[in-house]
Amino acid sequence: MAGPLDGVRILDCTTVVLGPWASQQLGDLGADVIKIEPPTGDTTRQLGPRRNENMAAFYLGCNRNKRSIVLDLKQEEGLGALFKLAETADVLMHNYRPDPAERLGISYEAFQAVNPRLVYLATYGYRADGPMGPRAAYDDIIQAGTGLTMLQRVVAGEPRFLPSIVCDKTSSNAVVSAVLAGLYERERSGEGQSIEVPMFESLVSFVMVEHMYGETFVPKIESAGYKRILNKERRPYPSKDGYFALLPYTDRHWVEFCQLIDRPDIMDDPRFASLSVRLENIEVVYATLAEICATRTNAEWVALLSSSNVPHGAVNTLEDLLEDEQLKATGFWEEVDHPTEGRLRVPGIAPRFSRTAPEIRRLQPNLGEHSVEILEEAGYARSEIEALIERGVTKD
Repeated sequence: MAGPLDGVRILDCTTVVLGPWASQQLGDLGADVIKIEPPTGDTTRQLGPRRNENMAAFYLGCNRNKRSIVLDLKQEEGLGALFKLAETADVLMHNYRPDPAERLGISYEAFQAVNPRLVYLATYGYRADGPMGPRAAYDDIIQAGTGLTMLQRVVAGEPRFLPSIVCDKTSSNAVVSAVLAGLYERERSGEGQSIEVPMFESLVSFVMVEHMYGETFVPKIESAGYKRILNKERRPYPSKDGYFALLPYTDRHWVEFCQLIDRPDIMDDPRFASLSVRLENIEVVYATLAEICATRTNAEWVALLSSSNVPHGAVNTLEDLLEDEQLKATGFWEEVDHPTEGRLRVPGIAPRFSRTAPEIRRLQPNLGEHSVEILEEAGYARSEIEALIERGVTKD
């Protein structure tokens, strides 16, 4: 079944995660994503366990529902082929920093000249017109710069990186929403435009949603930082046989929880009288919940709370997720037979549509697997393609 973006063609010149995970999501939604790679391939092709060269696990996680073409954009013929493909494309994405993009000759104005309807998206570390615009940026650097690592000092005693490439993936979601907004606006105006999605500014916005706090007001009425979050006792609580996540958050949650555990004393305690009062006494709240959680096993807590509205849940390992009953029941994990990589387990497509259901139409391509096919679609003769292969501009 065709997804909601069926008929949209995206040229994806991005590498690693920020761009490729975004374009995979767009491919999942039905777009024809053409992954444009240098002769050496995307860096992630070499990251993680693999059965075959250039098909490592990291790459497999970000590159389904795409076709791969090799184009050496440093050669005139390769750049010319990119512009030829852009004539009929809807979106072009790249993650070259501003200066390298200018040297390479892939400015928005150059593409606008060949396709005024093209939505052109550049994503990189920092807004180009700021003093940090030229700098390279990876997830660790953005975590450090946006305050995420310093927030970890509360629980770890020192700045730490989150054990997930949260900046790359959060920015990927910003790329997806920007592309969709650009395409929607083009349907009304008939014109494309240039879009910039910087990681740093995107993540500062992300982090400060709750942490602006008292700095929201001018002049400030309290310091920055959401106090409930910035507490070392905010953690899964030890139960009798493991760890359990427990959060009676709203006033209704709190009352229901106290009734379920038969603790009228804490329901009537003035320190816990309302959400705002509990926030003022958050350390006592967390200490009380920790004490209570230790009185039951995880299974006992689930049995007690499963029919309630009190937020609760298991503390899963990565391996637990593969056997999670919710994910199994909804068919989230899928197994597919890749033509070169064998049997693979892949996460399903999370969004569901009632009419235009997305699906995994293409498995992850080998390097340059579709080069000839894509160039032929662009109007190149077979002899011209063979000449490009011979000069190392592309790869069969």
